[in-house]
Amino acid sequence: MFESARLPQKMDKKTFKKLEPELRESLLAAQLPVIEKQPFSTLILVDGLDGAGKGEAVARLYGWMDARHLVCNAYGEPMDEAQRRPPLWRYWRDLPAKGDTAIVFGSWYQSILRDWIYKKIDEDAFEKALVRIRRFEEMLANEDVLILKFWFVFPKEVQEERLKHIEKKHAARHVLADWAAVKHHKKASQAGEKIILETSKGFAPWFVIPSQDPEYRDAALAQTVAGAMKLKLDDGETHSVSAPPVVGGLKRETAVDTIDLTEKLGKAEYEEQRDRYQKVLSELSDRKSMTKTGVVLVFQGNDAAGKGGAIRRVIRPLDPRIYKVHPISAPTDEEKARPYLWRFWRRVPGKGHFAIFDRSWYERVLVERVEGYAGHEDWLRAYNEINEFEQELTDFGYIVCKFWLAISEEEQLRRFKAREEIAYKQHKITDDDWRNRLKWDQYAIAAGDMIDRTSTHYAPWTLVSAENKRHARVKVLKTVCDRLEEKL
Repeated sequence: MFESARLPQKMDKKTFKKLEPELRESLLAAQLPVIEKQPFSTLILVDGLDGAGKGEAVARLYGWMDARHLVCNAYGEPMDEAQRRPPLWRYWRDLPAKGDTAIVFGSWYQSILRDWIYKKIDEDAFEKALVRIRRFEEMLANEDVLILKFWFVFPKEVQEERLKHIEKKHAARHVLADWAAVKHHKKASQAGEKIILETSKGFAPWFVIPSQDPEYRDAALAQTVAGAMKLKLDDGETHSVSAPPVVGGLKRETAVDTIDLTEKLGKAEYEEQRDRYQKVLSELSDRKSMTKTGVVLVFQGNDAAGKGGAIRRVIRPLDPRIYKVHPISAPTDEEKARPYLWRFWRRVPGKGHFAIFDRSWYERVLVERVEGYAGHEDWLRAYNEINEFEQELTDFGYIVCKFWLAISEEEQLRRFKAREEIAYKQHKITDDDWRNRLKWDQYAIAAGDMIDRTSTHYAPWTLVSAENKRHARVKVLKTVCDRLEEKL
């Protein structure tokens, strides 16, 4: 690979000067409608060999495009809060809104490339990392992100010559890493070829940029970006489904139907068990080993099932500095402008902390499915996307506890009426709650499908009978304690 890219591709300065207005015009002609209509966001990944002039090429791109809608994100070794979170967290955090473009230096390929070169990972780990990257990029593409990946290449002798020139202008320490890269030029090129072969897909293609000649390099980058943005704009939205369809039509029993709603707990027994498990939870949260894990608690269930009460019993023994409760409602305009999971990734806690979600990413396959807020392809695809999200968390050492709190239709009606009559509970009942109640059967089917497709060995669902609040609260507390005890 890269044979033609290694040839001395050249463009004389006179030709480049003549072409420059055309390049600027084509870039703006592609970018401005995207800014105005906001149909998608754009990610430009800048990768390849050190010394290829990637920074110079991007600087020129900035000069030709509307820089108000460009952002450059450069990533090195993870530090501070990024170090305490899964590797993809910082990339999710910085995703651009629709209409905007982000240029990425030090992308998600850099760490695996570096680890491969320095033999920190074997062939199997390298392959698995590439598979997960492909899934990640496909998910972004399905959520209206245009991904353009550029690999800058040039011969080793040119790399050496450039570094000698740089070394004369900068302190030696500044270029030590680049000289180390020269030493690994061959291995980096081989790894780059493998990465490109296995991760260049229609939804996230690689473009190899010959970088011996600065004018040719910059023109090639500009033409490719302009052409890809225009093509995406002309083609419109494209979506793919990566999950089998759900069974429709016939009424069927689901996991939710198997919950025994008659389970109860007396007041004295409840208070004894509540106090015991809260004490255990307090002790577990103080362990030194807690700094090596993060805890994500997800609460879903029927309206009025007691999610808030269960959450309050969990957080009572915890130090307020190590947890945050996230009540999830309809997405804001800022959140709608980005891939669906963006608003949840940015809430992922650092290790040593708890994130508690009162409703969660599962709303896509529940309320958004039933009420039609998400298209059929979008919520159907979400099952796999959610599983992959949770696997990213657990692979990084996190504990993910998911609770479905269930009550009967009759008990829900009783609680709704009680909320209307008690002044300090009236804020809990809305017109939406009454409307949702009319679709009880549809929500039950959606919940059953959700549990079937997202209860995994690494992030299982715990089904909680919440007809009796005391029983539900103790079961939640006990489950959290058991999961932490097992992990710690």
